[in-house]
Amino acid sequence: MKRLLITIDGPSGAGKTTVSRILADRLGYRYIDTGALYRGVALAAISSGLNPDDDNGLEKLCNTLKISFVLDKKGLRLMLNDSDITDQIRTPEITMFASAVSARPVVRRFLLNLQRDLGKEKGVVFEGRDMGTVVFPGADVKFFLDASPKIRAKRRYKELKSINPQPLEAVERDMDRRDKNDSTRDLAPLKPAEDAIRIDSTNLSIKIVVERMATIIGTLA
Repeated sequence: MKRLLITIDGPSGAGKTTVSRILADRLGYRYIDTGALYRGVALAAISSGLNPDDDNGLEKLCNTLKISFVLDKKGLRLMLNDSDITDQIRTPEITMFASAVSARPVVRRFLLNLQRDLGKEKGVVFEGRDMGTVVFPGADVKFFLDASPKIRAKRRYKELKSINPQPLEAVERDMDRRDKNDSTRDLAPLKPAEDAIRIDSTNLSIKIVVERMATIIGTLA
């Protein structure tokens, strides 16, 4: 069976992570959370005392970083210079800092090569915000998953509850700010690729979303 490179883009809370993981597992593909890569750089930058607009500092930092994914009994883990940082990158501070550094060309260049290397052999589902528009414009299948802002905020709130609890109002505020930052930036803004298949998950279950995607993929594989 033909192995494909699949991208799933969209804003926070649309269900990308859950859908991407389930879909990848169903297909027997690898799953790559590209947002975690930017969060990893953000964590390293904060630890080094850098500002998100310090391009020289960020470039020097990126040249020292070794970022990779490993799969263990806890699931997919993000490693930074051989340290597991998976549980450290899901704070509001890291989220906003990651949104800021993701707009810097030096960071995007660094992670662009890493992401493309991960996709060379195909058989992979990439979750992100510019996978189908910038990183893999020639992807075999592109999806753009979205949902209403209120629903996305509620989903994000539930997701963060056990990791880093915040009031729902704060989650909504942070999400709105990040959406604006990511969709209006000059470099690789968050938007659907022209040939992306758009799915609104506002009133759909995860199961239905995955089934729709799997059906579409099945016609191509």
